[in-house]
Amino acid sequence: MFIMEGSSTSTILKEEEHHKQQQLCESRPAYRQGRKLVAVKVYTITSESSHLFIYGVPKINLRNELKTACLKYGKIKAFHCVTGYKTEIFTECYHVHFERIQSARVAKRLLDNKSFYGGILHVCYAPEYETIEDTRAKLQHRLKDVRNRLEKQNVWPNQSEHKVELDDYINTTKSQLKKKRKYGAAFKED
Repeated sequence: MFIMEGSSTSTILKEEEHHKQQQLCESRPAYRQGRKLVAVKVYTITSESSHLFIYGVPKINLRNELKTACLKYGKIKAFHCVTGYKTEIFTECYHVHFERIQSARVAKRLLDNKSFYGGILHVCYAPEYETIEDTRAKLQHRLKDVRNRLEKQNVWPNQSEHKVELDDYINTTKSQLKKKRKYGAAFKED
């Protein structure tokens, strides 16, 4: 799960590479760049998680305020302050475990780089806290979602089944086309 370093008296947890905040990407082409600079990172199914770490929370007893902010995005299974991770001075790190992975995705997107009581939050996934059963359930849920999307695509009829002739649309005005779409076979041309 996670790696511990040090003696038994002072336990320092090793910070994982995916917990570190990346630099903003400044080399993207103008047409791909949004309104604000972002760090470009790709997440796979296994790297996403319902477990989140929230860094940069000021150490002024903001547990309830942060929990309230997280509850906006979904139900929480567990919420606690993580000691042992190296953080900036006068800040804390919190571990939030959401019931649904979709809630964690939305919370990460909306809370990351947000100003919170004078500190800037850094939110990252913590998949190392998942059990094998959690990972298995997450992958099975993703497989089910993909199958449902593929089945929905097969429900729609193919373009070849419409049998639309070009002659039907020659010398037809826009208003006549709109009426044909709206009323179907009941529409008669003048």
